[in-house]
Amino acid sequence: MKTTAPPTLLLQLAWRSVLLAGFLLAACSKSVAAPDEMPPIPRPHDTRTFFVPEGQPTFTAAAGATAYYGIHQGIQGDAGYRIEVPDNWNGVLVMYAHGYRGEGADLRVGSLTWGLREHLITNGYAWAASSYSANYYDVRAGVEDTNRLALAFGRLTGRGSPTKYYIAGFSMGGHITGAAVERETLTTALYRVGYAAALPMCGVMADNELLNYFHAYIIAANYLAGIPITFLPFERAPRFPVLKQVLWVDYDTDRNLMTPQGEKLRYALMHLSGGHRPTFFEGFGRYQELLLGGGSGDGTWGGILGGVAANTTGIVYQLDDDTAVSAEEAAFNSAIFRVQGDFLANNPLRPDGVRAIPIIEGRFDVPVISMHTLENRVPFSMQQIYTERAAANGNDSRLVQRVIRSTGHCDFDKAEMISAFDALVNWEVGGVVPAGDEVLDPLVVADLRYGCQFTLVTRGGIPPC
Repeated sequence: MKTTAPPTLLLQLAWRSVLLAGFLLAACSKSVAAPDEMPPIPRPHDTRTFFVPEGQPTFTAAAGATAYYGIHQGIQGDAGYRIEVPDNWNGVLVMYAHGYRGEGADLRVGSLTWGLREHLITNGYAWAASSYSANYYDVRAGVEDTNRLALAFGRLTGRGSPTKYYIAGFSMGGHITGAAVERETLTTALYRVGYAAALPMCGVMADNELLNYFHAYIIAANYLAGIPITFLPFERAPRFPVLKQVLWVDYDTDRNLMTPQGEKLRYALMHLSGGHRPTFFEGFGRYQELLLGGGSGDGTWGGILGGVAANTTGIVYQLDDDTAVSAEEAAFNSAIFRVQGDFLANNPLRPDGVRAIPIIEGRFDVPVISMHTLENRVPFSMQQIYTERAAANGNDSRLVQRVIRSTGHCDFDKAEMISAFDALVNWEVGGVVPAGDEVLDPLVVADLRYGCQFTLVTRGGIPPC
C-alpha cells in the first residue's frame, strides 16, 4: 500500500482540507458503502498461535451464585470462559467483552469489575466472558467468540437458554460491544446473537479513526519539534527524547509546562481529541508515553489487516484555541506529511464471518448507552464521531451518551456504571429513554460544569462539580 505522495499532491489534499474551515477530526468519518465480499487477505495475524494457561479460567463465584469456567472453541482456536449464574436467575444473560490484552501468546479471561458484577448477581442477572481465541487488536475474534459463548450458555451450564441477551464492554471491548449490535454484524457473523441492548464504555466507537488519531498526533509533534516525519514506517522511541527536550520546559518535572512550540502541540491534541473541554489541561500530560513514545508508526493494525489503514489526509490541524484556520495553520497543514492508507481496501467483507476489524457505522436497532471519560488515550472524540454516524443513519434516538469527568481511560466508579446499566434496562424493558450528555455542541462541551450530570465521584486533580 502506498503511504506517501508527491509534494504537489499532498499540497492539493491539504488545501482541499483547509478550505473546509472548522472541519475537525470528529467530522472526518463518513459511513462508506462496503465493497463486495472478498476472500480474506493474507495477514501476519493468521499465523499467530495462542493458548489458555492451565487453570487460568478458574474463579470463585459470589455468594448466592454458581461459577462455570473452562475452555470453549473460538474462531482461531481455544478460548477460556467464565460464567456466573445467580441462584435467582431472571433469565437474562449479560455478555462482557474485555479490552486489549497486548501481544502475548497467553489468553486470559477476566471478570466484570466487582461493583457492576455484584450488582448483576444481586439483581438476578447472569454474566459470561470469553478470553477470545487471539490477542492483539482482534475485534473479529472478540465479536465471534463472545457470540459463540453466548449461544453455548445453556449447554455449558445446564440452565437452559437465556430469554434475553445484553452486552457490555470496556475499551477494545467497547468496540466489540458496538460492533456486536451493528446490522452488518447481524448479517455477516458466523455466530449471531440478537442483543436487546448494549453498554459500550470508554470504547473505540469510531474504528479506524483511533489509528488516524495516533498517527496524526505523533506526526504533528515531530513536525513542531523540528524533526519532521516524511515516510512510513518510523520509530517513535528514538524520537521521544527530542520531543521531550524541545516541546516541554521540563518533561520529567511538569508535563503541563510547555515551550512555545509545545503549546501548539497541546492545542493540536485538544482539537484532535474532542475540542475544548474541562479537564483537558489537567489531563494533557497523561498518556504521552503511549501517544509519543510507544511502538512504531507504520500505519497498520499490527498485522490484523493486510496493509496500511491509517489516513490523515482529511485532518485539519489547529494550533491555538481558535477554530478558524490562521495563516500559520494553513501553512502547517500544507507542509505536514500525510498518511494515505485505505482502511476499507485492507478490511473488506469476508465470506467467513465479520470483518477483521468490524466497522461501527451507527446502524443498530436496539438501545445503546455509551459512556466515556474526557480522556486522550481512546479520545473523547470517539463519542463525537459515533454520534455523527448514528445520526447520519437515523439512529440518534437509539443512542444516549454519558460523560464522566475524568482524564483516565475507563476510569468509572461502580455507582456510575450501575446507574448506566439500570438506565439501559429501564429503557429496553420499560421504554423510559434515559438522560444523556450533548457531545457535539462546542459551547456545551466547553462549559466548566460539563460532565457533572453523571459524574458521581470527584477524581483527584479534577475540579469538583
